[in-house]
Amino acid sequence: MQHTPSDARSGHEGSLATPIIEVADLTKEFWRPDVRPGRFAGTRSLFTRARKITKAVDGISFHIDPGELVGFLGPNGAGKSTTIKMLTGILVPTSGTVTVAGQVPWRDRRRNARTIGAVFGQRTQLWYDLPLRDSFEIIRDLYTMDPATYRTRLGEFTELLDLDEFIDTPVRSLSLGQRMRGDLVAAMLYAPPILYLDEPTVGLDVVAKGKIREFVAEVNAGRGTTVILTTHDMDDVERLCRRVVIIDHGKILYEGDVEMLKAQYVTSRDIVVHCTDFDATTISSPFAQVVSADPFKATLRFSPETTAAPKVVHDLTSRYPITDLSVLEPDLEDVIRQLYTERTPAAARSTGS
Repeated sequence: MQHTPSDARSGHEGSLATPIIEVADLTKEFWRPDVRPGRFAGTRSLFTRARKITKAVDGISFHIDPGELVGFLGPNGAGKSTTIKMLTGILVPTSGTVTVAGQVPWRDRRRNARTIGAVFGQRTQLWYDLPLRDSFEIIRDLYTMDPATYRTRLGEFTELLDLDEFIDTPVRSLSLGQRMRGDLVAAMLYAPPILYLDEPTVGLDVVAKGKIREFVAEVNAGRGTTVILTTHDMDDVERLCRRVVIIDHGKILYEGDVEMLKAQYVTSRDIVVHCTDFDATTISSPFAQVVSADPFKATLRFSPETTAAPKVVHDLTSRYPITDLSVLEPDLEDVIRQLYTERTPAAARSTGS
């Protein structure tokens, strides 16, 4: 049974909350002249009316409730960034509708700007030659923040993200991880109800990633901020997101719960057993297949569709003196890779007209 977007969303649609983001039949096309190769091709392109059209986003629909933290996933060129740019009002769609907190982003740009915060991984909204603190003060004035509120909020964010040691350092002298933490504060200082994060942990070390994940979880759970996260780092998704929207070739492949996604696309699971009192290469089970073994450890694979994990565990522990046993969780990255392979639309993205 294939998982359609409407199936995946059935539990979500039961929510009584009014969606804070609504997207319906959203399409974005880009076009360029259809230049034929040969002599004077450049000159001919000035006069030709033929053009090639690329659908970066192809009729997608979804909605997000207040306070959700949703992963917006897809391979490079899938249409993620184009969609985010339409949600933020940077791009105007070719067709379809978008409302963000009751506003049409590209029509109500000023009001929309106060509703959203945005962090784009390789671009900064900070002032390059100014100390980080000065950038925050400029944002305070741009959004006419109350001074007491500004001080309180900056103090909380400084503690949460450990900004003390570099808050008075010019932005140009900050490491990538430090700058990303500064960008997160800049995006949330004026307390927008919606936060867009586009690859916020790309290129960061483990410590910086941990700080950013902690911050995102706090503003979502503690402050009720709605967060839309695009990332290629499945650890970000596993740790932060309960629901995902997966897009490829401009179309939604899956929308729904992360655990439901795993349950549908994981065809096998592994159990690893450790032993010291017998040779693990002799292990066998009628409910699982041995995929690797050495004298001290064996890995067995079973199908969750036909056999429940407790049944395999009981069989092994009742017949062998096992010292340790673990059931491996399915790898989300492998699940999504399988989804891309099986569900990628066959239709080409470009058409000539």
